Amino acid sequence: MANLTRESIRTALLEAHIPSLMAALVHLTGDASHLLPEHPPVYDFFGDGQGDLPDAVQADIRQRAEDALVAHLIDGRPLPPAPPEATIRQVMDFIAGVDIPEHYVPFLLEELGLDGRDAKQPDWRVETLAPKRNLSAIIVGAGMSGLLAAIRLRQAGVAVRIIEKNAEVGGTWFENSYPGCRVDNPNHLYGYSFEPSHEWPQHYSTQPVLLDYFRGVAAKHGLREHVRFETKVEDARWDEAASKWRVTVTQKGATESLEADLLVSAVGQLNQPRLPDVAGRDSFAGDAFHSARWRHDVDLAGKRVAVIGTGASAFQFVPEIAGKVASLTVFQRTPPWLGPTPNYHDDVGGGMRWMLEHVPTYESWYRFWLFWMLTDGIYEMVKADPAWDGDTTAISAMNAELRAALVEKIQEQIGDAPHLRELVVPSYPIGGKRTVRDNGVWLAALKRDNVEVVTNPIAKISPTGIETEDGASRDFDAIVYGTGFTASDFLSTFKVYGRGGVELHDRWQGDARAYLGLTVPGFPNFFMLYGPNTNIVVNGSIIFFSECGVRYVVGAAKLLLDEGAKSLEVREAVHDRFNADVDAANADMAWGQPGVTSWYKNAGGRVSQNWPWPLVDYWRVTLAPKAGEFVFDR
Repeated sequence: MANLTRESIRTALLEAHIPSLMAALVHLTGDASHLLPEHPPVYDFFGDGQGDLPDAVQADIRQRAEDALVAHLIDGRPLPPAPPEATIRQVMDFIAGVDIPEHYVPFLLEELGLDGRDAKQPDWRVETLAPKRNLSAIIVGAGMSGLLAAIRLRQAGVAVRIIEKNAEVGGTWFENSYPGCRVDNPNHLYGYSFEPSHEWPQHYSTQPVLLDYFRGVAAKHGLREHVRFETKVEDARWDEAASKWRVTVTQKGATESLEADLLVSAVGQLNQPRLPDVAGRDSFAGDAFHSARWRHDVDLAGKRVAVIGTGASAFQFVPEIAGKVASLTVFQRTPPWLGPTPNYHDDVGGGMRWMLEHVPTYESWYRFWLFWMLTDGIYEMVKADPAWDGDTTAISAMNAELRAALVEKIQEQIGDAPHLRELVVPSYPIGGKRTVRDNGVWLAALKRDNVEVVTNPIAKISPTGIETEDGASRDFDAIVYGTGFTASDFLSTFKVYGRGGVELHDRWQGDARAYLGLTVPGFPNFFMLYGPNTNIVVNGSIIFFSECGVRYVVGAAKLLLDEGAKSLEVREAVHDRFNADVDAANADMAWGQPGVTSWYKNAGGRVSQNWPWPLVDYWRVTLAPKAGEFVFDR
C-alpha cells in the first residue's frame, strides 16, 4: 500500500486472522485486555482458528486494530515497551486455546521469535574457538536440507563444498514438476524460520514458487559459488590415518577426489522413484513415466491414460489432467485419508500480505498459531490406546471420533455418487499413512464421467494396456506411475565406507538406523539430514526437523573443537538404546500397527521412517550434542 490511510488499513484488516490480530494488539498497545477469554480460538481440524467469534466481536477487534495501527503507522506513536514474560505466556495460552504444558514453553518461545533474533544461528566461529585450526565439510545435495546446512556451517566459519547431481538447487522442488505439484504444509511454516516470506502467492504454494524461494535463499547467502552442479558422488571413504573423508565425485565423465573433515548427507528420502514390480511393465508400447520424472514432451490431451497409485503425487496431478484426457483410469490399492483444507488452492490476499509485513508481531503470532495447531495438536489422536476394544478401523476413541468426522466430510462430497464411498473411505486408522490436503478437487475428478477407479490388483502390463486379476483388460495410450519412492533405501545413490572399511549399507542390511536420525557408530564425523526415523506424519513441516538436525551437526563441529579432537562418533550403546526406544514408541502409533502397510515401513516391516514423539522432544534432544555420548579420536 503505497499511500497508507485509515481506509487502506481498514480494508487490509478484513483479511485478518482474528486470534493473531488480538495477540498483535497486545504488543501495539501494551494492553492484554484485547485478549477475550470468553472467545478463545478453538482447535478444529477442519477450521480456520477463528473459533465461533460473532461478527460483532470480529468487527470490534478490527476497529481496535485499525485505531492502534493508525496511531502507530500514520501518526508515529512509538510502540510501548515489550510485554513482560508473564503476558507473553498469557498470549501463548490464549492463541493456542489451551494451557500450554510448561515443557513446551522454551521451545515455543524460540519458534515465536518475538525478539527478531535468529535463535538457531551459531554463536561461535572456528577462528575464535581454534585459531590454528581449519574445519571443512562436504555436503551431498543442494536441496532444502543441504542449503540449510551450508548456511549454518558457513556462519560458524566452516568451509563448505556442496555436491549436487542436478543443474540447479532445490532438490525435490527442482525434480518434481508434475501438474499440480505443491506443498502440503502452509507456506508460513514451510520456509526457513530465519527467511520468512511475505510474498507467498498462495497458502500452499506450487512447485515453481517453492523452487524460486530456495533459489532466492541460495543467492542471498552466496551459496551458488560453493556448489558443484551436475556432479555425482560415487563414494565416500573415511581415511583413518588422516581423520578425513575422501569423497570420489564424477562430473562430465571426469573423476576427482575431494577431502573434508566432515561429511553431511542431504540427499533426502523421496528422490528415487519406485516403480511397481509388475509383470510386463517394460513391454508397454505407449508413453510411460513416473510422476517424479514427468514427461512434459508427452501431450496427454485426448488420450486414454492410466494412473497407477493414489498417493500424495497422484492426488495432486489427477485433478489437473482429468479434464484434458479422453479417459482416465485410476488403479488404487488403498485410498488416502482426506484432510479438509478449503484454502488449499487459494491465493493469499494483498491485505494479509500487508499485515504479515507491516503489523508488528502479527507474522510471529500467525506462524505460532499455525505451528501449534498443525504440529502436536493432533498427535494424541493418532496414538493407540491399549484398552481400545473397537474395530481395526481406529486405534482409540479419539481416533474413531476423528475418523467419523472425516468420513462425514467425504460423504458430503460424494453426494450423488454413492458408489464411490466404498472406494474412497480408507479401512485403516487415520494416521496410518500421511493424510492429504483436500479442497474437493480429488473427489470431483473421480466423479467425472471419463474417470474410473479400479481396485482389482494389477496382474500384468501388456504392450497395449493393463490386465487386472479379475481378468479384465483395458487398453491405454499412456501410463503414469504415481507409486512413490524407494524411501527405505537410505543413501542409495552412493556408498559410504566408515572405520575399518565397513560400508554403511552392509552395516544396515536393509534396516537403516541412526542415532537421532543423524549419526551412526563407526562412521566418524558423518551426519545425515532427513535420515532414518526423522519423518513426520501428522505434526508439522520437515523443514523444522532439518533446522533441528542442522543445529545438532553444527554443535558436533563445535564439540570437535572444544574437545581438541580430530573426530567423533556416537557410542554403539547410545545408538542402540535410542533405536529400541524408537521401535517401542512407533509400535504405539497408527502407522506402526501390524495391519497397516505403508512406505513408512521397510521390507522387514519395521517403521524406519517416522519420529514417534511430539516435535518438542526432537527440538530438545538436538539442542546440542552431549560429549558423553561420543567417542573422540584426539
